[in-house]
Amino acid sequence: MTNQKSFGDYKSNGYLWITLATGEYYPDILPSACELYKPVLVMFGQMLKEAHSSADLFKTICSVKEQWMRVQLARVFRKYVSPETPVEMLKKKSAADEICDRYGSGFRAITEVQAAFASRPIPDEAICAVLWEYKDRGKKGYDLTERLFGIFREKFKKLHVIGPERAGKDVLMKSVFPDYPKPDRPVDFVIYDDKSVLAVGLARYDSDRGGAQEDDRIGQYRDCAQEIITCANSKGLRTKVIFVNDGPGLLLGSMWDDYAHLENLWPGRVKVVTLRMLIERITEEWLKS
Repeated sequence: MTNQKSFGDYKSNGYLWITLATGEYYPDILPSACELYKPVLVMFGQMLKEAHSSADLFKTICSVKEQWMRVQLARVFRKYVSPETPVEMLKKKSAADEICDRYGSGFRAITEVQAAFASRPIPDEAICAVLWEYKDRGKKGYDLTERLFGIFREKFKKLHVIGPERAGKDVLMKSVFPDYPKPDRPVDFVIYDDKSVLAVGLARYDSDRGGAQEDDRIGQYRDCAQEIITCANSKGLRTKVIFVNDGPGLLLGSMWDDYAHLENLWPGRVKVVTLRMLIERITEEWLKS
C-alpha cells in the first residue's frame, strides 16, 4: 500500500481536515422565517379555534393533504401541545390514532393551548425562528454527498459509483448482495468495477455530536461493517467499507478516537475519512487490494 496513515494519525491537527459548512446569522433570518411560516401559524390558529380537544386538533392536522404544510403544523403542535411526542411520529399521517392513544393523556388541554397561542403575535418571531432551524436540516449532509460523488467521479473515472447524491432513496444492501442477511440495510454509496463490488459506504455530516448519540453512531457503524465484510468474505470478495464523516462534531468528545478504533478493527478493509482525506486515503490500489 502506498499510504499507511490511519485515521488516528490525523488527530493531532484534526481541525485542518474537517469541512465547516456555512450557516446563517440571527436575527437576519427573521424576516424570511416569518414570511415562510406565517401561513402555517394562521392555519394552525384557525384549526385551534375549531377544535374541541387537543386530540381533535391533531387529527385535523393529520388530514391536511399537502405534506410540507402538514409537517410544519405538526411541529407547531408539538411545541404547543405535546413536546414529549417523537418528531418522526408526528410526520406519519397514518399514525394519528396511535399517537393520540399513546400520548393523548399528556396533551395540554385545548383551552390552555388556545390561551397560549392567543398570547403570541402573528407572525410569532420566536416559533418562526425555531421552525427555520428545521428548514435546512439535512442540507449539510446532502452537500457532503454531492461533493463526495464529484470527487469520486473525478478520481475514479474507470469505476462506477451509485447512490443518492442529495435527497433520494438510499441504496439497500439487497440490491448489492441479493442474499444479504439484512436486506433492508441502507447505505449511501457503492463503488464497483466491471467485475465486483469494491466498496460500500456511509456518509454523514456532524455539526454537533456527543454522549449517547455518539455511542449509537459507533455501534451502528460497527454492526454495518461487520455485516458487509462477513457477507463479502462468504463470496470470496475483498469488498471495503468506507465511512465518510465530516464536520466539527468529529472534534468533540471521543469521536475521533472511536472512529480510529473502528478502523483498526478491520485493518485494510475499513477506512474512515473526511472529504479532505479522500484523495489521499481512498485509492484505486486500496479499493482493488
